[in-house]
Amino acid sequence: MRRFGLVGRNIGYSFSRGYFGEKFRELGLSDHSYENFDLADIAEFPGLLSGHPDLCGLNVTIPYKEAVIPYLDSLDPEARRIGAVNTICLGPGGSRGYNTDVIGFRESLRPLLVPADRHALILGTGGASKAVARALETLGIAFRYVSRQPQQGQLGYADLTAELLQETPLLIQCTPVGTLPDTDRAPELPYEALGPAHLLYDLIYNPALTTFLKRGQERGARVKNGLEMLQIQAECAWELWNAY
Repeated sequence: MRRFGLVGRNIGYSFSRGYFGEKFRELGLSDHSYENFDLADIAEFPGLLSGHPDLCGLNVTIPYKEAVIPYLDSLDPEARRIGAVNTICLGPGGSRGYNTDVIGFRESLRPLLVPADRHALILGTGGASKAVARALETLGIAFRYVSRQPQQGQLGYADLTAELLQETPLLIQCTPVGTLPDTDRAPELPYEALGPAHLLYDLIYNPALTTFLKRGQERGARVKNGLEMLQIQAECAWELWNAY
């Protein structure tokens, strides 16, 4: 039996279990399974591994993409550079962390870009935002972080003036704000400053059209949710698990 799963907290909504369950059925892999491992605290992670020695691979989601790193035996160089892990391979070589979010975000964003999309705001500073930042670096797009508690070099939401948004065509939403069941919530922005020159990308995929995206769409902006990113990163994870 080859066993896989998702590590996170409050992850009943996640698409991963359904995605991989369907994939295994399509491939006729009756000896493969995928389940959610909902951990109240990352300190439970070693017990998860010791209690399930048949695990071959894991995905990692909010809020443990950074917190899981000290518990791993090794890191892929790109994951180390990013400082966040969303894929773990398990085998005789121990546990090794990777980041497939970078590829997932970059390749889902690339077809939407126009030449003017050279500056971005990343809303949020968690593990997912670090992968987004790395992807933007590889695309040559300048960016700034926006945080509720900004550190040096970061912006707070109060700094997001209409003038700043008019100068920044790409807005990437990396926080849980707007996820089910709190679908009426959205980051506090001067949405009236948005227009057809803007591209709003929300890593959330459930609901498919978050309030953040809806308000941008109402102003004529291009919009994209995180479903394709998840699908691409999931396929990358599958390749890593099978090669480890």
